[in-house]
Parts: sequence; structure tokens; C-alpha cells
Amino acid sequence: MRGGTLVAGIGNVFLGDDGFGVETVRRLAEHALPGHVEAVDFGVRGVHLAYQLLDGYDTLVLVDATARGGAPGTLYLIEVEGAGAITGGAVLDGHHMSPDAVLALLDTLCAGTGGTPPRRTLVVGCEPQTVEEGIGLSDPVAAAVPEAVRMLLELVHPHDPAAEPARTEETMR
Repeated sequence: MRGGTLVAGIGNVFLGDDGFGVETVRRLAEHALPGHVEAVDFGVRGVHLAYQLLDGYDTLVLVDATARGGAPGTLYLIEVEGAGAITGGAVLDGHHMSPDAVLALLDTLCAGTGGTPPRRTLVVGCEPQTVEEGIGLSDPVAAAVPEAVRMLLELVHPHDPAAEPARTEETMR
């Protein structure tokens, strides 16, 4: 999908609010998306995400629980600076592939194949209330899912070039 956008749901549905990315991408898939956009639930399969990124996406949007110290359910839109500049190589552990480990693995794979990482990487994150064992999102995180879907739809649908760019590194809720 050279030049497209990949929206990747990340997380473990067996660890409470860690399933935020999976649930959000599931709900996003209920909406019509532009032809250049793929929304995929990767769950805990970070290695698969890294290999799919070798297809040459222009933009990667990771959707994940993101602890930044805000109130549970707070949404964040974060632009990842220098995603291709992660050094030290990736540790291949298919059960513990955090987004930064996925990007490090992608950097390693691109170096070996001549591929290029996405030009732009964003994170739509949600402050978790709990990541303890258990299925289901907490009330504040579940309530944030529809707003996260709205944020994603705004990111992936073509917009007026004269409009303001999306805010990043800010609390959105």
C-alpha cells in the first residue's frame, strides 16, 4: 500500500484498558474509510505490524493506551518525532512488542531490505485507569472510544488545505 495510511490498533484485551486500541480500531472499521486507509487490529502482534509496515505506508497512526499522567479517559494526539531514528536494534519478543520496539524493529528491517519507514507517525492514545488482568475497558476509557474514533476519522479523511493542521502533543479531551 505504498503511500497509504495504516491505522494500527495496539493492545492486550486481557489487560483491561490496554485493549483501548483494539476496541477503537474495531469501532473505526464500522465507518467508511478512504481507499488509501487501512484500519487493522494488531493487538499484541507487534512483529506482524513491523512487517506490514514494509509495504511502504506514508503515515502510521498507532492507537494505544498511553499513560502520560492525565485523568483516566484523557485522549492524546502525539506526533512521534524521529521514529526512524531509534537506535540499538529491536529485541524480538513477540509477546512484549511495545510501539517503540515495533518502530525499532521496522528501522532494522528497512535497513536490511532497503525499505523506508512511514514519513509520519502519530499516536492516538488514551490514559488508562487500569491495565490489570481482566477483560473490558473501564468506564472512563470506554467513554473515550467514540471521541477517539471521531479523532481518527478527522485524521484520515481529506480536509480543506486551508484548514488548521491537527494539534499534536496536546490533551484533546
